[in-house]
Amino acid sequence: MDYVAFCKNYFSVTGVPVNLVNDRGILYSALEDLLNLPAVNPVAIWPGDRNPEFRSLSSDIVYGSVLIESTGDYCFIGPVFSVPVTDELIRKYMRELAVPLNHKEIIKDTLSSIPCQTHTQFCQHLVFLHQCLNGKVISVRDLIAQKTQLRFPAPEQLPPENDSAEDGLSDNSYYFELNLYQHIRNGNVRALDDFIASSALRFREGKKAQTPLRHAKNLFIMVAAKAGILGAVPGGVDIDKAYRLVDLYIQECEGLQSVEDIHALQYSMILDFCQKAGETKIPNGISSDVYVCINYIRSHINRPICVDDVAKQIHRSSSYTMKKFKTELGFTIADFIMRCRLEEAKSLLTFSDKSLADISSYLCFSSQSHFQNLFKKKFHMTPLEYREKGRTL
Repeated sequence: MDYVAFCKNYFSVTGVPVNLVNDRGILYSALEDLLNLPAVNPVAIWPGDRNPEFRSLSSDIVYGSVLIESTGDYCFIGPVFSVPVTDELIRKYMRELAVPLNHKEIIKDTLSSIPCQTHTQFCQHLVFLHQCLNGKVISVRDLIAQKTQLRFPAPEQLPPENDSAEDGLSDNSYYFELNLYQHIRNGNVRALDDFIASSALRFREGKKAQTPLRHAKNLFIMVAAKAGILGAVPGGVDIDKAYRLVDLYIQECEGLQSVEDIHALQYSMILDFCQKAGETKIPNGISSDVYVCINYIRSHINRPICVDDVAKQIHRSSSYTMKKFKTELGFTIADFIMRCRLEEAKSLLTFSDKSLADISSYLCFSSQSHFQNLFKKKFHMTPLEYREKGRTL
């Protein structure tokens, strides 16, 4: 098979970016063709031991890989976004791939053209590619379980739905739902999974339609709306993001043709909302102001930011912001900015072929020599020594 031609046709039909990669380099990159930028292997998606494999930079940016067993080449797909592309997602993507800022507009246009997909829809792409490239069939259920690294309940493990509200269980179902949405708000995916696994109840509703399939879809719509409005939004997820994700899941549900698939999607959806809520949580001992500052710095380390820029994010004075930051974290804003830049430099040295001059310029150091001196002072070796050490591991 001409795998490059296959990847090109796949991208043309689906709109999902695809890369064909082996240990010698990149054979084809859809985004490279579109953006006219050098292709980069995102570190976050480099495969492990599974085939196919689901990877993510966050709950909003996902990748996947399929090993072509006959050649040893890898077919990577992504990035795909579960919510519409925002400036925040663009900055995160550019930072992960160390793309220069002057390419932001073309990257924004290109990423915005990628169709939004839930994690379940994305897993279906991986299942399809695995069958096409390796002639093997796996289930979407197995990939979702791999994604969450949690137990994925089989249909026979789920208690049957009860159409009657007169069986004395309606009160228990009410409290089950209250606990469920509280777990989503808390953002602890492991605790939520434990709760679902240990609960003797599922959602118990009266008959919602004439057929089991339509009933399951109607029940899914109600659960999706509640998971978003009563769970994710109070848990800190952006309102617009939550509503768009609810709509996306409902659209996917409407296309399903089995009750089992709807139940699987419902489980995946609940965990997805919980994960997104968890990503918004502020660590213990840190105020919301300092947390906003930290996130701003981390997402702008390739910009020449200063204390005034950070203070503007919380609408406070520079003196207040500096004092608040130092009191809670024990080091200054300038120290944290430099720490983030040096940590990012380590990643670029390990996982990219960028020159020291390019890394220094990208991370806004005043000069290459300044970068090298600070790096050696922090890590007790030069950048080139660090790069060489990383390549021998």
